[in-house]
Amino acid sequence: MDGNKSVGATENIQRKSLGEVLVEERIITAQQVQNALELQRSKGGKLGDILLSQGLLKAEQLAAAISVQLNMPLIDLKRHMIQPDALKLVPEEIAREHTLIPLDMIDSSLVVVMADPEDVSVIERIMTSSKMSVKAALGITSDIQRAIELNYKPGAEIEKQVAEFLPHLPKETEVMPELGGSAPIVQILDLLLTQAVRLKASDVHIEPQKDRLRIRFRIDGILRDVFSLPSSVNTPLTSRVKIMAGMNIADQRRPQDGQISIKVGVRDVDIRVATIAAANGERATLRILDKSLPLLSLNNIGFSPDALRKYQAMLKTPYGMILAGGPTGSGKTTTLYASISSLDRNERNIMTIEDPIEYHFADINQTQVNLKADITFANGLRALMRHDPDIILIGEIRDKDTARIAIQAALTGHLVLSSIHANDAIGVFFRLIDLGIEPYLIASTLVGIAAQRMVRRICPHCRNTYQPSVAEKKVYAEEVGQQPTSLYRGEGCNLCGGTGYQGRIGIFELLVISEEIGRMLVTDVNAVDLRAQGIKEGMATLKHDGMLKVRDGITTMAEVVQAALGPGAAISFFSGKSG
Repeated sequence: MDGNKSVGATENIQRKSLGEVLVEERIITAQQVQNALELQRSKGGKLGDILLSQGLLKAEQLAAAISVQLNMPLIDLKRHMIQPDALKLVPEEIAREHTLIPLDMIDSSLVVVMADPEDVSVIERIMTSSKMSVKAALGITSDIQRAIELNYKPGAEIEKQVAEFLPHLPKETEVMPELGGSAPIVQILDLLLTQAVRLKASDVHIEPQKDRLRIRFRIDGILRDVFSLPSSVNTPLTSRVKIMAGMNIADQRRPQDGQISIKVGVRDVDIRVATIAAANGERATLRILDKSLPLLSLNNIGFSPDALRKYQAMLKTPYGMILAGGPTGSGKTTTLYASISSLDRNERNIMTIEDPIEYHFADINQTQVNLKADITFANGLRALMRHDPDIILIGEIRDKDTARIAIQAALTGHLVLSSIHANDAIGVFFRLIDLGIEPYLIASTLVGIAAQRMVRRICPHCRNTYQPSVAEKKVYAEEVGQQPTSLYRGEGCNLCGGTGYQGRIGIFELLVISEEIGRMLVTDVNAVDLRAQGIKEGMATLKHDGMLKVRDGITTMAEVVQAALGPGAAISFFSGKSG
């Protein structure tokens, strides 16, 4: 074989077919291979892809079999970090088009992990552009695609667009010129939004600082610095955002809100935009709502089996009120959406009043809050009551009027679902009382409360055990009732960006309103006694539910402490004083 060719270049030697390898390894049967080959002859395609689509084998099994067939190393991208110098040698468009990623440079050769390492034409193309010999290795397609998303960042292209834009930047007294689709500032924003969607960011923060423009993405609930641009880019970039969102670009002093709908690849994305004047200029926050992502169901948002059974029983009640409690960003809307998506839409009229409508449902009547049209939560709810609803979802109970109308709806034969800001399940009672709702009304209408937080999931690709500290053992034992021999955490890998986390899940504190709790609400509103009674009746606290997820290797001790123990306890824990 030519020394300048890939390790994976096909040699003129007899080798076993993929089907033969799969049968020899006892992954599938000879008959299953034969059936797939017949399908391949009639419809085309690769044998491995056909077997994957039929569910006869997993991607890891297919990759391992191809590795044996080609006598080629199978690279586990979960364990190997992409080297930046190698990444620079292969353009992103080639990587995406052919599902490959450069891994490292070894002995003057470029190691490239490929989904199809037999594609000689692509290997030669990489050799020509990189001016290096290429050693091809095999990788799992989904792992390569994830590595591309994490490692190819638009920094170089943004720098190029900034360099083109700065010489033509209008002076402060000049009006911004009309921006065509190819204008550098347009390209910069497009690149930022594309990268945010690819990384599954929930928010983009455009923040003017004294000496730079900081761009941050919120990923899995954590803000990360991703780009730093010249300060002079802020005004035109923010103006471009406001133009797209239908906002007034001339007014930079008053806060404004708007919305953008765009397409990123095949994904339809809605973006909520908010701007406000800050010390160093106007800043913008963009909330990304990727409509292509599947809606979570009640089965996979984080309820324990016992809590899920109780919550589903709540949803079967014909009337009353169910509340999701927690701070901003705790997943309340996700829980409410999962709830109404599980309900019968044919025999019952389900109506919502939301701000904004984040997900559109078939066969559910959804109304958007519109202050210009005087459609507030309270006014909208009054209007909904005249449309014969069976079930009403209120995006959030924020004020006394909304709370009172929601209570009236629950008292008059409707099932009302809503969210409310409160630290825990018991705190929901006192939030309603603060809004002017009498305890006897709360006791007679409230069916149950699901207080919640979001915690990051441990990356499944680099999850490993470790020996917990004294403080961790103490906190764990208080909830689980035994000392842990080991706990789980993510070591950090290529597929989680080195964070050790991938995705999020909810931890829940579910309180069913029993007759005794209702009696206590009316006669003696005492948080300590109410909590004790709730626990006595089977309520798992946020802390307890979190620790069970720590035990099962779903999340880490640090995540639960931050989310569930409160600021004071978290400070003590992380300073080591709780041990």
